[in-house]
Amino acid sequence: MTKPLKLAVVGHTNVGKTSLLRTLTRDVGFGEVSHRPSTTRHVEGARLSVAGEALLELYDTPGLEDAIALLDYLERLQRPGERLDGPARLARFLDSAEARQRFEQEAKVLRQLLASDAGLYVIDAREPVLAKYKDELAVLAGAGKPLLPVLNFSASAQQREPQWREALARLGLHALVCFDTVAPPLDGEQRLYESLALLLERSRPQLQRLIDDHQAQAAARHQAGARLIAELLLDCAACRRSVANQTTIEQGEIRALHQVIRQREQACVDALLRLYAFRAEDARAGDLPLLDGRWGDDLFNPETLRQLGVNIGGGMAAGAAAGAGIDLLVGGLTLGAAALLGALAGGGLQTARNYGKRLLGKLKGQRELTVDDHVLRLLALRQRQLLAALDARGHAATTAIQLDQPQDKSWREGQLPEALRKARAHPEWSSLNPGARLEQAERQAQVTQLAAELT
Repeated sequence: MTKPLKLAVVGHTNVGKTSLLRTLTRDVGFGEVSHRPSTTRHVEGARLSVAGEALLELYDTPGLEDAIALLDYLERLQRPGERLDGPARLARFLDSAEARQRFEQEAKVLRQLLASDAGLYVIDAREPVLAKYKDELAVLAGAGKPLLPVLNFSASAQQREPQWREALARLGLHALVCFDTVAPPLDGEQRLYESLALLLERSRPQLQRLIDDHQAQAAARHQAGARLIAELLLDCAACRRSVANQTTIEQGEIRALHQVIRQREQACVDALLRLYAFRAEDARAGDLPLLDGRWGDDLFNPETLRQLGVNIGGGMAAGAAAGAGIDLLVGGLTLGAAALLGALAGGGLQTARNYGKRLLGKLKGQRELTVDDHVLRLLALRQRQLLAALDARGHAATTAIQLDQPQDKSWREGQLPEALRKARAHPEWSSLNPGARLEQAERQAQVTQLAAELT
C-alpha cells in the first residue's frame, strides 16, 4: 500500500490556512475560521483517501507570528566556525528553551514541516510583500523541504499577484498556485496537485489519483444535483388540487398550494446543500412570486388524450360516438369534454379509475389548481443558479448564496421541456399528490431526460 504523502500547511497568522484545509477536505467544520489572529493554536490533521486508501495527509499549523525575531535567534545559535545546514540549525533551536517559551508557536510549525514531505505556504494575496514574509520563507527554507506557495484570496479585486510572483521568484520559488479558498477555480485542486507533482516527482501517481477522483466526484455530484432539480420540477408540474368554484375556498387552496411549492423548493435546496456538504444556512431562497395559481384544462391536454388512446385502444372511437348524447346532459362542458367522457364510457375500468374522479369533479363545478408555467421556469432558473454556485463554492465561504430571480433567457423563453408538459397529465408522478407512484418507469425516464437537459 502506498504511503500517504504528508503536507504541512504553513504561513503567517490569519492568511487562510484553515480555510484551505476546509476547501480541500470539503469539510465546513474543520478547525476554526476567524478574522482574529492566531485562531489556530495547535496542529490539526486531515486525511484524503481514494477507494479506502489514504493518499494524502494535510496538517493545519499555527500562524507564524514573529519570524523576524526567530531568524535573528537562529543566526545567533550558530557558534563561531560552525557551518550548520538548515535542518541541523532548526534541530538545535527545537531543543532550546526558547522553542518551548517565546517561539512555542513557531516551533510547532517547524516540527510539523520537518516531519512532512512538503509544505504549502499560504499567502494572503491582498497583502503587500513585507519583510516579515520574506523572513518567514527564510526560516521555513531551513527545513530543507519542498515549499509550494499558495496565493489565497486571488479572486479579490485587491490582490497583488504580480508583486508576489516577483518577490517569490527572487527567493527562488518559481512554482506557485493561485487558489482562492472562498471561490476556488473549477480546476483549482487539479492545478495545486499538478504543481506539487513537479516538486515531488515520486508522488505523482498518487497525486494523479487524487485529481482523477476529484474530477469523477465533481461530475457525479453535478449529475446527482441535476436529478434532484428534475424531480422538484416534475413534482411541481404534476401537482394539482381540486377546488370548489367558490372564492373563499379557492383563495384558501391557493395559499395552501403556495406553501406546498415553497416547502418543496426548500427541500430541494436542503438536499443540494447536503449533496455538496454545505450547511443549511449556506443558501437562502427568496419568496417565489406565486400569483393566483393556474386554472388549466390539463385534463384535456394532448398527453392525456394520447395516454387514453393507448389505454383504451378501439374503445376510444366507440366511446366518442356516445359523446354527443352525454354533451346534452352536461351543458357546461365542451364537446371535447363530452367526447372524452364518451371515450371513458367505452374505455373500461382502468381508464375510469385514472380519470373518473377528475371528470366527476369537473361535472360538479370544481376546478383543478396547478402551478403556473412561469413558476416552473423560475424554479428551474433558481435551482440551476444554486447548482452552479455550489460547483464553484469553497467550503471556507462564509456568506450565503442568495436565490432570487436570475436573468437567464434559456428558461424564460420558448416551450417548457417535454417532460414537464407530459407531467401535467400525470398527477400520479408528483409526491405532492395523494397516491403518488414515483417508481413508474416512465416517470423515471422523464426525470433522467429532464436532468440531462438541465445540465
